[in-house]
Amino acid sequence: MRRAAAGAYLCPVRLPREIAFLLLLPAAFGQVQQMDPVTVSATRAPTSLSQSAFTVEVVPEAAFDEGPAMSADEALQEVPDFSLFRRNSSMTANPTSQGVSLRGLGPSGASRSLVLLDGVPLNDPFGGWVPWSLVPMDSIAGAEIVPGGGASAWGNEALAGVIQIFSKPGPAARGSAVAEAGDFDTRSAELQAAYGLGPGVLELRGQDFATSGFGLISPSQRGAVDVDAASRHESLQARWEGSLGAAVQALVTLREYQEWRDNGTAYQQNRLNQQLASAVLSGSAAPGERWTATAYVQAQSSSQTFSSVNAARTAETPASDQFAVPADALGLEASSTWTDSAGAQTTLGADLRQVRGETREDFAYASGSFTEQRDAGGRQAFAGMFAERTQPLGPQLHATAAVRLDRWEDSDGHMRLSQLAGGAPLSSQAYPTRAGSELSPSAGLAWQASGGLELHLAAQHAFRQPTLNELYRPFRQGTTVTEANPELSTEHADSAQLGATWRRGTLRATLEGFAARLEDPVSNVTLVQGPGTFPTFGYLPSGGVGQERLNLGRVDTRGVQMGADWTPAGAVSLGVSALGENATVAEASVAPELVGKRVPEVPRWNAAAFLTWRPDKDVSLTLRVRRSGSEFDDDLNQLLLAAATVADASLRVALGHGAEAFATVDNLGNAQVQTAHSTLGVYSTGAPRLASAGLRARW
Repeated sequence: MRRAAAGAYLCPVRLPREIAFLLLLPAAFGQVQQMDPVTVSATRAPTSLSQSAFTVEVVPEAAFDEGPAMSADEALQEVPDFSLFRRNSSMTANPTSQGVSLRGLGPSGASRSLVLLDGVPLNDPFGGWVPWSLVPMDSIAGAEIVPGGGASAWGNEALAGVIQIFSKPGPAARGSAVAEAGDFDTRSAELQAAYGLGPGVLELRGQDFATSGFGLISPSQRGAVDVDAASRHESLQARWEGSLGAAVQALVTLREYQEWRDNGTAYQQNRLNQQLASAVLSGSAAPGERWTATAYVQAQSSSQTFSSVNAARTAETPASDQFAVPADALGLEASSTWTDSAGAQTTLGADLRQVRGETREDFAYASGSFTEQRDAGGRQAFAGMFAERTQPLGPQLHATAAVRLDRWEDSDGHMRLSQLAGGAPLSSQAYPTRAGSELSPSAGLAWQASGGLELHLAAQHAFRQPTLNELYRPFRQGTTVTEANPELSTEHADSAQLGATWRRGTLRATLEGFAARLEDPVSNVTLVQGPGTFPTFGYLPSGGVGQERLNLGRVDTRGVQMGADWTPAGAVSLGVSALGENATVAEASVAPELVGKRVPEVPRWNAAAFLTWRPDKDVSLTLRVRRSGSEFDDDLNQLLLAAATVADASLRVALGHGAEAFATVDNLGNAQVQTAHSTLGVYSTGAPRLASAGLRARW
């Protein structure tokens, strides 16, 4: 794992030998060199990393520029506590499966983590998943991951943590271009140009990506209905950055994004069109004070088709046509931070977010056509305020305490059914408005125990309100029918982390532990299995499953993460990391048979290693290996996904005058990575070996 810096934590699990070993390292190797980068994600204000009580994983710009990743989510997989709901990347994954999981807390399409791009949420306003392809790789300056932290600053969606992606600041060159081509007709192009405009700089950026894709079903099981999962996306963005007077800086962004995807069969496809406008103002009203204010508006519409495939995979039957899923979001945020003469830092802030969305679909396919139409959706509003204080308790000890108060409201919830032929109404349900208040406190300590050893301890209480998708949108995927639930309760999580970071010269070692208790987690709970006809679910064939989104009683997660980074010489960098965790259902009154079962999509362990070699200032070679343990694809722990190992490589060669050539190979060993396992025994698989090469130029 490659990290510019990180906190390290140990939770209340039994690790006496590991802790003792780590605490003895400084005595064995003597004094070490100190590094103190700055992070902003956890507190919404610049904070020295050595004073942060929560873990902060810093993913540097090089991971996006020099590594083998073709998308932001692939680059973030260098951090072992980061994973998507499915094992395949956003290049071919269905958008609704691109939810984020941090340390096993939140493996679902909805995510339980907040993902930000320059302070503006990236999470889909209707479903909570993340359109990772929206962020051009060449525009990323780095990212921060705060697992188990940030809820006191950000509120609702930060239950499992916060991921913040940073765009490169004002353009370092007047223009740049990147072109890449590879296997499976994969091709990508990015173009950026900058112009002086008034007291600032206008940057224009465009991106186009396309691939003919590959089969999503295991090669030995593919049938006549299976096609390659082709995809294409493109984006246009305009950013103006400059000064509005002597004390105010402004950043204004306009963006449009479109994507088209084939999802593995001829009938199953999806589309997305999204527009966003945002403005960020920042400045200082007095010495030692810094304020920022952000406003954004987002509008989008998507569509998707689903089908049912027979056991022989020779024919598919349309299951539903979500011909329109309009959604929009509006957000306002403001915060101010000031530091007093004693070095204590105080931050106060408030924010507002409103979301509206609806799914419109044709379903109930019979005799060659759909017979019914369904409209379902609603509105959500969140308003919160927070305060945070970082207080020095001595030269080497800092305490942090924060509290946030939120008010949420679900309104206009509805589901209307009608006949397609003639439009006669079949039923209409209007769900009552629901509202509530939530308090999200957090606290922690950061201690410079010695010249090279830092110890950290932190805990927080967080909440998440189910998304509009979870509340109101039923769907059918293959032979699995999932019903929505407008009565879902709010999720709550208590989490803690404890650990240490030790440095000596260019060697850095971390040992971290964590534990979390998730109350009332929303889960797709299996209620019936086919063949047969069942109330609510209708007819289910052999292998068919009827599920409903329900609140389980409690999920417990605990684990350990260890890592080391070393630069033995200027030309070589090494890194290894491993995470072991146990996420199990502790209480489930709605499905007692799930108690003791492992949480789906959470492996017991992940490991990663990387090597970067720079034999010359103009040449760099990076090798990366990731290993993921086995996991289950269902709540009953009957559908196993095997462990998998993937190796990647990339080569960069500077050509002079701002030009660079590069080549990458993903999945060097052409490993077959199982990403899904159906009740019929059919496996979906991730990307095979993919080689590509390209040129980058800046002027």
